[in-house]
Amino acid sequence: MSGEIVCPGDKSISQRILIIGSILNCDMEIDGFLDSADPNSTLNALNEIGASIKKDQEKVFLNKRNIPFHEPVNDLDLGNSGTGARLILGLISGLGLRSKLIGDSSLSNRPMQRVIKPLIQMGAKIDSNKGKLPIFTLDSKISNNFQYKMPIASAQVKSCLLLTALASENNIKVIEPKITRDHTERMIDYFGGDISFKQKANIGEINYKFHNLTPKDSYKVAGDFSSATFIIVATLISLNSEVLIKNVGLNKTRSGLLEILKMMGANIQIKNKKIESNEEVGDIVVKSSKLIGVQVPKNIIPNIIDEIPILSIAAAFADGVTKISNASELRVKESDRLNAISNGLSKLNIIHEIFEDGLNITGTKEKVDSEKKINSFNDHRIAMSFLIAGIRSKKGISVENCKNIETSFPNFRNIMNSLGMKIDEKN
Repeated sequence: MSGEIVCPGDKSISQRILIIGSILNCDMEIDGFLDSADPNSTLNALNEIGASIKKDQEKVFLNKRNIPFHEPVNDLDLGNSGTGARLILGLISGLGLRSKLIGDSSLSNRPMQRVIKPLIQMGAKIDSNKGKLPIFTLDSKISNNFQYKMPIASAQVKSCLLLTALASENNIKVIEPKITRDHTERMIDYFGGDISFKQKANIGEINYKFHNLTPKDSYKVAGDFSSATFIIVATLISLNSEVLIKNVGLNKTRSGLLEILKMMGANIQIKNKKIESNEEVGDIVVKSSKLIGVQVPKNIIPNIIDEIPILSIAAAFADGVTKISNASELRVKESDRLNAISNGLSKLNIIHEIFEDGLNITGTKEKVDSEKKINSFNDHRIAMSFLIAGIRSKKGISVENCKNIETSFPNFRNIMNSLGMKIDEKN
């Protein structure tokens, strides 16, 4: 593999700027928006409640409205987007709108009680299907100076509550047991919000005090680090490869996988660091490397939770055993990702053990060979990860149901093929 590419826009940031931009109710141009299924579901849901958002590929235009928001006529369909569903639920609750949130079969089976419970404590009136979609918001009277100590570290829960406070014009304090991605806090700060963060040991305390945010006419979305990781690992496990990935988001609460890969011996360099729209970005140079197995520190798991599927592929071709634990959150993602990873590794004859909260993976120096199709379990990160494993296969790897990749990385196949991989449309 060789060449250079510009990293696609960040999915999480793309969704957050649509929501916060709609609250700002101003004319704004968003550059670098990720034009994929998940952000588009969020965009459509926002337009259903009165936002005026228009899209032109990677550019999005928000327009000022006379009436900022109204109750939706149609159901708010968030498709496959857990982030979109949880963040929109926070926004709707803060605005006090009546609505019905729905999603596809995968999203409808994902737990929402972790956001429903604190929202009800804040004053929202919510009905649900036993803590899952469909969810009905009935009315709300959000309390001021609400404090919530999260039992489980989750950036989506934290962001949901911050958006509820922002939309309802109230103060809030959120305590997280481990530091999670802070895109929402950075975005509120970028628009002049009164938000502060304290850290003691690995416990974080976020304080937000309401005052009107300051509109801006533009926002630039950083490149998606999670998307970059597939390119990074593909390059690392390929022979005689070097790839330059430009404009990658390097937010420290998000880019922990770089630390793990460097522990494994990865040849990775970062150049041209800068700050854009209050997010760190830079260019990443990756070269082929001989990786070694490591024990992944437990405290970094919340930071790399979305990257564990592709980390597992790096581990499958590393020398020795890679141990991953404290990752039970993977059980309730788009799929049971621990089971999905184990299922795929078994079909590639990679020695491994699976536990309730993690995996031990024994890497191989040999090329893998499998006539069995890998099941993606309708999960975009599983699909992409095992397609990357095809680089180290004898006859290629076939992955079932790869249409789900469009939720987060629609240009995945074209980009990987441009760098020297061979991914055909049969997958």
